[in-house]
Amino acid sequence: MKRYCGIGLRQPHHEALLAAPPPLAFVEVHSENFFAEGGAALGVLQAARERWPLSLHGVGLALGSAAGLDDWHLERLAALVERIDPVRVSDHASFARAPRKSGGPVLHGSDLLPVAFTGAALDIMVANVQRVQERLGRPILVENLSAYLHWADDAIAEPEFFNRLVRRSGCGLLLDVNNLVVNALNTGVGERGAVEVACRWVDAINADAVGEIHLAGYHDTGGLVIDDHGSRVHAPVWEVFAHTLRRMGPRPTLIEWDTDLPPLEVLLDEAARGEALLQQAALEPA
Repeated sequence: MKRYCGIGLRQPHHEALLAAPPPLAFVEVHSENFFAEGGAALGVLQAARERWPLSLHGVGLALGSAAGLDDWHLERLAALVERIDPVRVSDHASFARAPRKSGGPVLHGSDLLPVAFTGAALDIMVANVQRVQERLGRPILVENLSAYLHWADDAIAEPEFFNRLVRRSGCGLLLDVNNLVVNALNTGVGERGAVEVACRWVDAINADAVGEIHLAGYHDTGGLVIDDHGSRVHAPVWEVFAHTLRRMGPRPTLIEWDTDLPPLEVLLDEAARGEALLQQAALEPA
């Protein structure tokens, strides 16, 4: 049976996962955690690569930065890709790098800051994505962002922005369903409205470009919904995920859980629920 669902490889679970490898489709790690030349972390990564396909998911390329890419970061990523030969490489449609007014080294915001959906921002991201792909010798996936602000000069609908990015750069998409729901909830439409908004977003993108899907939990503070990856996947996200599978069929899917890590059994239970939906979608006629 072909499997589709994977989990993040997190330090508290390393020993248990490697000792009794569960039947996962893949495991995923944050690329930047393994940029060192050697050490215990890289040894764990290589051991995991012997047991499952491995996906590299970055948080630091800052693909939307007008200041361009960090050469050191790109070279370390290229070295890791060559060493591990991952099944997928991905990062976010965000910016983090900006020049100082006084000159000197470029500042890094250490966050996934949202880009404006404009023609100029698209030109920047296309150029940066193409540079990464040329250096790695492979296409990458670019993830839609959870964002807590929007720019006044937004001129392109977000799904269309990604469709144009795919056409012009040759990259694929990492569709984060949780991010879609979080963004919709923060507009005040409620859970039912958020599901409808997110499903329309899914319907508007080029389904053929989606190379991976992310599912995660969020935290509702009562005034702001935060994409914290710290709980089980919420019902609206599962509903949008089911809609996504009806539209495009099964795709490699990750259960993201990065904060307040639960026992491994809980994480694997979430993966089993996702896998069941993916298997059902695989049986349905195209």
